[in-house]
Amino acid sequence: MSKYPGTQRDAFPPALPAVARNSREPRKPQHGIKQREPLVFFIMRLNLKAVLLILIVAVVIITLGVYMRCAAFSFSPEFVRSLDRPSARQSPGDATVLQDIECSINQEYSVHCKRDENANEVYLPFSFLRNYFEVSGAVSTSGSEVAKFNWMHSTSKVNLPKGKYDARGVFMYFENYNVEVRDRVKCISAAEGVPVSTQWEKRGYFYPTQIAQFALSHYSKNLTEPAPRVRVLEDADGNQMDWSTPKTSNMSRIWHHKFNTSVVQFETAPGYEGAISIALNQTLDLLLSVDLLLVTNSSSLMVTVQNRDTRHCYNLHYIPADLLLSVQDSNIYYGLGGSALNKWRHITRDLHIDVQKGIVLGDKRSPLKIRRSDLEVLSIGFLGLGFYDNITLSTSDHLAHFYDAAEWFVHNQDPKTGGWTNPVRRSLNGFAELRPGWISAMGQGHAISVLARAYWHSGGDERYLRAAASGLQPYRVFSRDGGVLAQFMEKFYWYEEYPTTPPSYVLNGFIYSLLGLYDLNSTAPVKIAREAGKLFSQGMYSLKKMLLLYDTGSGTSYDLRHLSLGVAPNLARWDYHATHVNQLLLLATIDSDPLIAQTAERWKGYMFGRRAKHN
Repeated sequence: MSKYPGTQRDAFPPALPAVARNSREPRKPQHGIKQREPLVFFIMRLNLKAVLLILIVAVVIITLGVYMRCAAFSFSPEFVRSLDRPSARQSPGDATVLQDIECSINQEYSVHCKRDENANEVYLPFSFLRNYFEVSGAVSTSGSEVAKFNWMHSTSKVNLPKGKYDARGVFMYFENYNVEVRDRVKCISAAEGVPVSTQWEKRGYFYPTQIAQFALSHYSKNLTEPAPRVRVLEDADGNQMDWSTPKTSNMSRIWHHKFNTSVVQFETAPGYEGAISIALNQTLDLLLSVDLLLVTNSSSLMVTVQNRDTRHCYNLHYIPADLLLSVQDSNIYYGLGGSALNKWRHITRDLHIDVQKGIVLGDKRSPLKIRRSDLEVLSIGFLGLGFYDNITLSTSDHLAHFYDAAEWFVHNQDPKTGGWTNPVRRSLNGFAELRPGWISAMGQGHAISVLARAYWHSGGDERYLRAAASGLQPYRVFSRDGGVLAQFMEKFYWYEEYPTTPPSYVLNGFIYSLLGLYDLNSTAPVKIAREAGKLFSQGMYSLKKMLLLYDTGSGTSYDLRHLSLGVAPNLARWDYHATHVNQLLLLATIDSDPLIAQTAERWKGYMFGRRAKHN
């Protein structure tokens, strides 16, 4: 028996029953036969974490290898576009179906639209977008290219200056102007050689601003276009034509002592059958120039022009009468003025324009538009009693048109006010009506730009200089007193395109008036130049102080009636907005103030949909 019975009991616990022991331990093989383990027990012994790591590394290596091999590969644009286009084999059921949906516009009216439910898109018709946002667009295709829709926020063009503005050179971008082609030009007066406007009066009148633009465009074209092709038909000396002379008529070449050259004298029997004429077959060269003296009221210059497509003939008659334009069937009459008799006149006529304006007057409902290349001159003739010399046909004669306009400004200036008056009424919404005889600062500036160039180009003709200097007078006279001067907030002087009450502060007309002052300052003798320069500096100071008043954040205002009348702003159309931009870009070449250039760039951005930032 043990001395420490408890300790012995703990060290040697009683044996468990046989059944319990057998339930915990695996059964040993019997009869000495060794059994084979299943495969699953072998796999379970492996380290599963190591296997997973190996698989991840393998996937990463394979992915990097494929990427490196394909990085330099790219699909062709044609293939990408083919993927974008629906396949021709695509079944109708696979195509996206657009559903009809009504779009409520500001809860005011509805527009029929289309909805792509899968893409969560709604499509509005462009006809609505064009009117709502005042944009434009059109579908275009080029060769085999896919049709493309061109969206344009503004169709007007910005003309970047090619250098510093030169008062002796091209006026802004006016070489692109074709004033005589405008619908609001009734014709080019045969008596004056300048356009007759119907802008505010259907009967036609002489509009100084339009006449100046006519002159400046031709002056600029003369500097930018190639030299014209000129064909001398008759000069009574070295170039003589074989004139068809009926037995009852006669013509002869005589010496003119005053001109120290030979001229042609003609005398014909009454009636068109008695006219002397030459037959021609002249195309493209449709600018007729002739020195002419008519003696009797029945005398005239006649030109027959044919439409080569329709074979229709038009007979142009230039007669000594106070007549603008008259049409009888295929006969188109232009009046040379009642005072045209017994005076030598140099006449320059664009036969294409004369025919086109006659067609418009003869058929106002659906006038035929004739291309210049469609016409050919068949004959030139003279009727009655008179003299002629230096007959030419050419592609253009821009300087002749320019000097016709310069002469008009010399002979049609008000000697008291120095202004070129507008003989029609002008109504601007909200302002008092302008009565006939009002003066425009824009017209004054344009006219001075013409006369400054004529003075320089002519080598110093004092008539042009005196007229230009006299044209400065209205700049110093307030609009209420018959001038063009206004004052904003009793601080800043402004030259009014329309001398309204209260002042309207039209921006583009004001800048054009400044350019006239700059042109005279650059070309005139010192005293006159100093006077023009003072007015120019005064105007530029006002422009810089007031310029940002015209900025709407997405465009510009045409004027400041919203300040003068307390009404909604008069927003400038895109063509006027583009004019504002072009004017500022030009001014930036002669004034280094960054305000001008920066404003021009911001306003240019508005033409591409950019807007000022929100708060």
